[in-house]
Amino acid sequence: MKQRTVDHVVAVTGIGALAPGGIGARAFWDALFAVPRHRPVRSVEGFDPSMWLGFKDAKRLDRVSQMAVAAADEALRDAGLLAHPDAGPATPDGTALLAGIDPERTAVSLGTGIGGVATLEAQMGVRERRGNRLVSPFTVPMTMPNAPAAALSLRYGLRGSAQTITTACASATDAIAAGARLIAEGRADLVVTGGADHSLTPTCIAGFRNMRALSPTGVSRPFDTGRDGLAASESAGVLVLEPLAAALDRGARVYMTVLGAGSSSDAHHITSPAPHGAGALRCMTEALDDADLRPGDIAHVNAHGTSTPAGDLAEAQALAALFGAHRPPVTSIKGVTGHSFGAAGGIEAVAVALTIAGRTLPPTIGHERAGEGIEADIVTAPRDWTPGPVISNSFGFGGHNASVVFGPAPAA
Repeated sequence: MKQRTVDHVVAVTGIGALAPGGIGARAFWDALFAVPRHRPVRSVEGFDPSMWLGFKDAKRLDRVSQMAVAAADEALRDAGLLAHPDAGPATPDGTALLAGIDPERTAVSLGTGIGGVATLEAQMGVRERRGNRLVSPFTVPMTMPNAPAAALSLRYGLRGSAQTITTACASATDAIAAGARLIAEGRADLVVTGGADHSLTPTCIAGFRNMRALSPTGVSRPFDTGRDGLAASESAGVLVLEPLAAALDRGARVYMTVLGAGSSSDAHHITSPAPHGAGALRCMTEALDDADLRPGDIAHVNAHGTSTPAGDLAEAQALAALFGAHRPPVTSIKGVTGHSFGAAGGIEAVAVALTIAGRTLPPTIGHERAGEGIEADIVTAPRDWTPGPVISNSFGFGGHNASVVFGPAPAA
């Protein structure tokens, strides 16, 4: 394999978000400071794909891909990379990247949990009720996990790498890490990355409920003594990555940089975390090593914190083992957003970008008193904050662990 020596600093120059409580990054950010309507299943209310897609295009995309398109549109516009529809050369739906952006050097790296499972479940119902001949011919391309990434490549005419990572709830964080490597190694000039997930089908929800992962009260309480399970949700969170030098040359706003990433497997159990968060600890340690940082350098932890009894305890134990007496402030936004599975790391990366921009730590809504064995500085009210390196965690079924370290943009 060819040895690559390029080592670009990776900048985040655009963000886009759809999540329960907010469509668009600013509305999403505002929602993180308010108590949501407690429900065990939380959807993105008011999402209308016709605001981004024509009728025919929308009908040929599962909701997970529709949300990915909406978040990517916002992120690319935020980065100043989408031209007016009349500016051309445009893709068939009218979107166009700015002149000077090489589509062959622009990649997609997207995470998702199960892909278009809603389409699969709906079309299975069609077949059972009405027979094989009435199953949509678009069932397979709408269902396949790589459909969201493919939708973005087709929409913007991107001909670089288009990869899909599916590592359960670690998917989007792993995808961001993979996208950052493409930039750092000089294999892409621009990467659209993050995650999208819509797994709120009747069968999936029944499965979560029957495995006792879903909160019976509908209240997400990360790290709290009363936590009783997760709130299932959907979301899409997208970042635009590019080399820092190129971003500064074109006068782009830089939200933050990607400093390092880590990944590990528990090899312990299909759903339960390794005892004492051993796999999470290895993952975070690897991320810090990749970023050339020490635990004491971390100024904030964006926790996985799903409100499950075993998961939150294991993550808290891993944090305690890693940081010792340092105890950086810890936030989980899932008290508001619920857990959007394969998209969680994407929407939380957007939250980190806005945390750095706003110099404010959002509260962990739903947390009142730390559960037994949880010893961490859990942020329970908005807190003024001086930006520094942030580690963002995502841990998934199958024992998948992913962490990424973000840092503030370098001073001008």
